[in-house]
Amino acid sequence: MRLARLGIHMTLLDSSSAMLDIAKREARESGVDGRIALNHGDAAHLANLFPAGSFDVVLCHNILEYVDDPNAVLSAAAQVLRSDSTGIGILSVLVRSRAGEVLKAGIEAGDLVAAERNLTAVWGYESLFGGRVRLFTLDSLQVMMKGASLAAAAERGVRVISDYLPPRVSRREEYERIFELERKLGGRPEFAAVARYIQIIARHSNRSSSEGTG
Repeated sequence: MRLARLGIHMTLLDSSSAMLDIAKREARESGVDGRIALNHGDAAHLANLFPAGSFDVVLCHNILEYVDDPNAVLSAAAQVLRSDSTGIGILSVLVRSRAGEVLKAGIEAGDLVAAERNLTAVWGYESLFGGRVRLFTLDSLQVMMKGASLAAAAERGVRVISDYLPPRVSRREEYERIFELERKLGGRPEFAAVARYIQIIARHSNRSSSEGTG
């Protein structure tokens, strides 16, 4: 999990010492190690590690899929997120989409049985690291956001078609074109609905409510 104070420092939290060692090396080689603090800890205990309202931006990308209690992690992230009248205080959540697993099984693997099974699947398979990964729908993620007193400011789909491009399309040579197309598709609800990942940008709902009544 990445947490940041605007224009100053970033804090990287990870429960894996090995991953923190990699991050430390990469930060040093990039010359930004003086601006990044590395913390070893459990994301579910985030509120016990940092004071409330400590961070302007919190990135919770590809975390909720793997933790035991995603609701607890999301609520903890909300607690350390800044909430005031300045408009600062943004939480970005990125999770694996159930709809994307349906298309991946059907289009990439050609497994129609798996595609149909994934229509209601709660868990998918993580091909990169092995093991299972929790799947989300936009509705289920929105419910979690509400439970953590967060309100969505924007919703996007990520990796709508890039995983299904034929081999003749070079990911390296056509990167800019693929990126631009993904940017356009991800912002359109009809395509975002079937993306591999769901992204929600959220703020504290109490702040949003107070702005709306002003």
